Amino acid sequence: RLKSIGAGLILASSKTAAEIAELRTALQMQQWPAIVENGAGLLPANSNTVQDNSQYKKLRNTINSFNTGFRQHFTGFGDMTDTEVADITGLSLHGATLARQRAFSEPGLWNGNSGGKAAFTDQLKEHGISVQQGGRFMTLSYGDNKADKLRQLTTQYQPQKTIALGDAPNDIDMLQAADVGVVVYNPDTTPLPALAGEQEGRIIRTKDSGPTGWNATMLHLLSTYH
Repeated sequence: RLKSIGAGLILASSKTAAEIAELRTALQMQQWPAIVENGAGLLPANSNTVQDNSQYKKLRNTINSFNTGFRQHFTGFGDMTDTEVADITGLSLHGATLARQRAFSEPGLWNGNSGGKAAFTDQLKEHGISVQQGGRFMTLSYGDNKADKLRQLTTQYQPQKTIALGDAPNDIDMLQAADVGVVVYNPDTTPLPALAGEQEGRIIRTKDSGPTGWNATMLHLLSTYH
């Protein structure tokens, strides 16, 4: 339906460009860019890779320069093998290989105490590195999130309307930055709190979870907007 009306589909994920490229190709939507690594970067249209990974190298060099008291308690994907990433994420070995092909951000595990984590986060901020805490991983990057990239692409493409869909806390800014935000029901996580714009109908929630909720809500919205 999106293809039939010439609408763009921008995938937005914590996944790397290498991971997203395979999904985008399967959808035959290569003509649109994708938001990767939680908004830290973009995969260009009609490209399967991000050529410049200098941000990731700089980030890794910075955290490796920290004193061992902090550094030893953070284990990033760059510190792990493909097999180790597969074990802790549940990805296939091929998927783990793609997940480690990073260009913008570093997810990892903190195995120290909360006080040390706070001090580690403060030191990261002094170097311009932000931290997004997910359900399990803390992800380090130099700034932009999914909402920033949504605004950038909206300026570039000038669509008549933007619709953003997500189900996680790190989707909230993106949902609120779109003309319409759709909270996709996820029975496996704590529901997102009430969001600004929800009472006015600018933020809506699906009844069904996952692809079923996504599909039904998008078809309804497209019908509403003719």
